[in-house]
Amino acid sequence: MSDHRQRPRLPEPPVPPEQADWLARVEKLAPLIERHREEAEHTRQMPRPVFEALRDEGFTRMWVSRAFGGQQVPLDTGMAVLEALARLDASVSWQIGVQGAIGRLSDYLPEESSRRLFLDSDGFVVGGVKPSGLAEPVDGGYLLRGEWAMASGSAHADWLVCTALVSKDWKPVMTSAGPDIVMLFVPASAVQYRDTWLTVGLRGTGSNHFRIDERFVPEELAVRKARMAKAPPARASRGYPIGYFDFGPFSTAPVALGIARDALDTFHETAHAKTPASGTKTLAANHVVQERFARAEIAVYSTRLLLHDAARQIVAAAGDGSDELSALIRLASASLAESTTAAVEATYTLAGTTSLYATSRLERCFRDMHSVTKHIALSYTHFETVGDYLMNDELVMRR
Repeated sequence: MSDHRQRPRLPEPPVPPEQADWLARVEKLAPLIERHREEAEHTRQMPRPVFEALRDEGFTRMWVSRAFGGQQVPLDTGMAVLEALARLDASVSWQIGVQGAIGRLSDYLPEESSRRLFLDSDGFVVGGVKPSGLAEPVDGGYLLRGEWAMASGSAHADWLVCTALVSKDWKPVMTSAGPDIVMLFVPASAVQYRDTWLTVGLRGTGSNHFRIDERFVPEELAVRKARMAKAPPARASRGYPIGYFDFGPFSTAPVALGIARDALDTFHETAHAKTPASGTKTLAANHVVQERFARAEIAVYSTRLLLHDAARQIVAAAGDGSDELSALIRLASASLAESTTAAVEATYTLAGTTSLYATSRLERCFRDMHSVTKHIALSYTHFETVGDYLMNDELVMRR
């Protein structure tokens, strides 16, 4: 593992003991993750030894209640883990983040269902969160049909979530708030996969399409989307009193942070090692490089503080979420996406032709960043929807 820790850095807050323990687990797995990084790029999925190591160290159930076999780590600890993993391999971090987000549904499902999915199973529980299927209500549950994209981590999944439009006679049901949406869990053995994950970045996530021609899903394996905007119901087994959609950005934004910090560290090494053609000094001595590097550093540093402050506030709210807090989380996430992307692009540009090659970490950071920030949780559209809220007191999910 490249040791970036010796370069000058801006001050960091003290690391709590529990967080230090989890970061030590990341450090322990770093050689394994780095050893399999190129294999993952070529096979387009996480190598089995990496998955098993992550599972055995508790990462795959990091954000699941202890009652369901999880680790139930604090929100800021989970964010620090995702950032640290992304500095090693963004694809690995992305899959752990996706599992963390979908794992939050364990607080909404009936307790017995959550035990079945997360305690009695040790594979990923992932799937498709875009409502691209249809769910026809029948006695005791739903008939499900459809095809879903971007099932990150599906190569190691035991269960898949299928987000669907509730239908009547196989036509979507519309309510005053828009379509009625339900998230349904099915065993991975019930689906047909399509090899579609041929992408710019995050190549090692195996985020393929999958389909179901028709399958019955019982009510106890279903969660209506309308319930997910609010904190899950209070019960002894509840892991986090945070609404699903408020939690989501904290499982994606730290991946972008980790990529940006990897790019800054990598460029620092490159700048000290590279002397431009016909030049006499390294890039590190160039005043333009110094100025742009400092700007990139403070952009990443400040947006990280903003995200962690939003996380602190959502934890302090203890289930009493609000539109004001949801607006802050969305703006923090969208702002982070812009700042981290700009930082990566700056390092990619300043490195010159070095960053063109697939052997360059900067090339990988560039590709992965432009894939991570396609996620709705980091979308630029949040500026518009929050702007509408700040102007007109209406906060909508998306137009």
